[in-house]
Amino acid sequence: MTALVTGATGFVGSAVARALLDSGRIVRVLARPGSDRRNLDGLDVEVAEGDLTERDSIKRAVQGATEVYHVAADYRLWVPEPAAMDRINVEGTEALLRAAAEAGVERFVYTSSVAALGVPGKGEIGDEETRIEAEDVVGAYKRSKYRAQKLVERFAAESSFPVIIVNPSTPVGPRDIKPTPTGRIIVEAASGRIPAFVDTGLNLVHVEDVAEGHLLAAEKGRPGESYILGGENWSLADMLREIATMTGRRPPRVSLPHGAILPVAYLAESWSRLTGKEPFVTRDAVKMSRARMFYRSDKAQRELGYRARRAVEGLGDAVRWFRANNYL
Repeated sequence: MTALVTGATGFVGSAVARALLDSGRIVRVLARPGSDRRNLDGLDVEVAEGDLTERDSIKRAVQGATEVYHVAADYRLWVPEPAAMDRINVEGTEALLRAAAEAGVERFVYTSSVAALGVPGKGEIGDEETRIEAEDVVGAYKRSKYRAQKLVERFAAESSFPVIIVNPSTPVGPRDIKPTPTGRIIVEAASGRIPAFVDTGLNLVHVEDVAEGHLLAAEKGRPGESYILGGENWSLADMLREIATMTGRRPPRVSLPHGAILPVAYLAESWSRLTGKEPFVTRDAVKMSRARMFYRSDKAQRELGYRARRAVEGLGDAVRWFRANNYL
């Protein structure tokens, strides 16, 4: 059985590739020429060079594949040109779906995100039925993932192609080489560079549990259905406190109102437009932080047999990996 993985050079994708190898599958990965392939070091994978914006390379990559795990995404909370993100996250997803269907792929697992779902109300915990209208989606990344999930849902409804959607919450753990926005928070907190925080919350899950959830979705998931792959709901304050304990630092004690961060976000984005570097804080991130992004994984547990370890293990593995690889 040959499984094609997109995004295998990245954080979640490399964990999926490792889980597939451990299961005995033959693994092929789609990787851009010149991409950072440190996460593939030592892995017995076939590399198909290509890009989600190049239709011919996609068609070559899916030939002979039994399964496709589409993990690749442009994951940034700020981009100078949102259309470039859509070309990867939306148009690239559609191109890969069509190529896989034409090639006779037997199972397609699409990695969406809880970012494509609705924001839980105050005191509520979201699930797969927590939906949002397009005009209420905040930020280029969330809008692109929302549009991509809608596209996948339509494709599944209008065809007999067996595509299953998984919605990871906030993965943490080893090999976050970029790092992701959450990984950047862990690095900054572990380095003692976060003096204050806002009142928000997120659902933390070990990246390796997310990877196992992908395999379970391929095996047991119902075509056209979505499954949240989450872990534990944590406040940002508790997350920063735990990281401080792990690193022997004092946790930040100052809680700032969201409005106090907005001027910083404006300045950070303005500087980023001059330098081309991603800002550490953005206006969209501040807007999103007003809600606690708490979710449950009951459906995945019930239908897939999905289980997640304690989130503190993911944080610990992340801190140890960042330290061992000189990020701290």
